[in-house]
Amino acid sequence: MSNNNIDLDSGGVFCGTVVHSTRTTPLVVMHDVIIGVQDGKIVFIAEKGELPNLSVQYAFNSKEVRYLSKGQFLIPGFVDTHIHASQYVLAGTALDLPLLEWLNSYTFPTEAKYRDTNFAAKVYAKAVERTVKCGTTTACYYATNHTDATLVLADIVDRVGQRAYIGKVCSDQNSPDDYIESTSESVAETERFIKQMQKGQYSRVTAVITPRFAISCSFELMTKLGSLSEKYNLPIQTHIAENKDECAEVSQLFPACDNYTDVYAKTKLLTKRTILGHCIYLNDTELKYVKDSDAAVSHCPNSNVTLKSGILDVRNILDRGIKIGLGTDVSGGYSPSILDAIRHTVGVSKILSVQKDCKDYVPISVKEAFRMATLGGSQVLGLDDKIGNFEVGKDFDALLIDTECEDSPFDTFDDKYTDQFMDIFQKFLFLGDDRNIKEVYVAGNRIWERRHGQTK
Repeated sequence: MSNNNIDLDSGGVFCGTVVHSTRTTPLVVMHDVIIGVQDGKIVFIAEKGELPNLSVQYAFNSKEVRYLSKGQFLIPGFVDTHIHASQYVLAGTALDLPLLEWLNSYTFPTEAKYRDTNFAAKVYAKAVERTVKCGTTTACYYATNHTDATLVLADIVDRVGQRAYIGKVCSDQNSPDDYIESTSESVAETERFIKQMQKGQYSRVTAVITPRFAISCSFELMTKLGSLSEKYNLPIQTHIAENKDECAEVSQLFPACDNYTDVYAKTKLLTKRTILGHCIYLNDTELKYVKDSDAAVSHCPNSNVTLKSGILDVRNILDRGIKIGLGTDVSGGYSPSILDAIRHTVGVSKILSVQKDCKDYVPISVKEAFRMATLGGSQVLGLDDKIGNFEVGKDFDALLIDTECEDSPFDTFDDKYTDQFMDIFQKFLFLGDDRNIKEVYVAGNRIWERRHGQTK
């Protein structure tokens, strides 16, 4: 019996309303349930009436149970499948140009500054803290070309307790003179980064192979990065078909390839562990490549609109059975909050449905967007066996939401007009912000507590 003891330092017992998604149902609401967490993992989910039996089985005192108050509920932690930590310093600014001009005018000059690790440490600390406050328990980060600065990001993420994939960005062509690598340097520095990450023995931080995109990477570099992914069994992240001008330039750069997706396929970068950012302009043949390779899509609706890139048909992606999650894409996307990505996902899908003017077209619902923000994101990162929803055996990555906190940005009603739970839940998704995120948990550890106003 003692082996089952609930340790409150790395777990605990919660009682109240729990909301999550499953593979078959985009939104499941469970009222009056108890969740037990032991050593960071969920060990039981049961009805409230089972509390006496479970308290004996797991040797905890019923007085130790955390009862959620009215207006509070648990949801899985948000998964940001595409975010540039290095661009956080630009968030909310420099959004007046389309992608390729934006990269050359704002992004590359800013990312070049990360050769200074002190500068990197300051920005990355704020970026990680902000994403955690916004409820991101797992992030797939792009850093910069600079190995040492990228290792600084890894240290910060590990110290804060967030779960993350972190990539040293690679580029050996079509980049500024002060922000470019030779092919050999890029490969060598990527391998040094991987080995240093392995030495760090991070519990929840993993290296991800990160060719920026085909325009800034030679065929040789991409092929060698694909080989590194195979050698070290690592995931891959990159951009694809975000912008029409980008697609045209890729066609000119790689005439021997059938299309943009074929560039990645021929360089061993299109795998079951590949995370493809944007995918707006992939044709049917390319989407079949993506599906057949079991690669995944990161949908970044804020940046797609803000940089005037286009609108991804998410319904088409889902109908094809392709894995898809949400990305903030800071700083092309101006908000570091996945709540914003949920809202933009719903909004741009409705715009697309108007443009299609087809009665049979079904825009993405808020329930589906919520699933993409949680379970969908975990599937994209290949972590759905560990996180994404509340199932026995999975890590307890969770957000405690409080819709009646003192400074809540929205109101609920229970007089002549009474909000039902789904009304309150939707208000949080559409109107809520970090003020409603009371606590953030990763693997049972509370890494953020709103009342303290700081990450631990």
